Amino acid sequence: MGSYVALLRGINVGGKNVIRMADLKACFERHGFEQVTTYIQSGNVVFASTEQSVPRLTGRIEAMLAGTFDYDASVILRTGRQLRAIVEGAPHRFGADASRYRYDVIFLKAPLTARMAARDLPTKEGVDRIDEGPGVLYGSRLISAAAQSRLSRIATLPVYPSVTIRNWNTTTKLLQMVSR
Repeated sequence: MGSYVALLRGINVGGKNVIRMADLKACFERHGFEQVTTYIQSGNVVFASTEQSVPRLTGRIEAMLAGTFDYDASVILRTGRQLRAIVEGAPHRFGADASRYRYDVIFLKAPLTARMAARDLPTKEGVDRIDEGPGVLYGSRLISAAAQSRLSRIATLPVYPSVTIRNWNTTTKLLQMVSR
């Protein structure tokens, strides 16, 4: 039985694709997933499954969500081992100065790679920083210059449908949950 984290794109944002976490949990359980737990309203589901193929499991979950909640579901799936590598592979001191910087992990959906995504993501020197990781980009923005940040423009870029963003605190909390 493998441990996984499903990161749902585009739910509970601006009143669109509203899904209650209790309903999301029940949906996963009805479809045979075990040890299902949700975390905050942005669509994070930790679960266990005997399925070993991430692409096949992703497709199964997207079809399940689309059929149950009637929306164009897009899921970025990581194994517990992959999530550990993401957290442990973060740049030195990433997340260490939350009073000065906002730290986000930009999860990428295959076939998008970190190199491809980083090439298209604008940054402002002295304000934004992007680092590549295993299936992610690590982004940090200087809070005092947030209005100058170019990272917030990601929603207007062609790569946006192939990413989902979680802040560093959420990412590390999901690792704790998947590691239990």
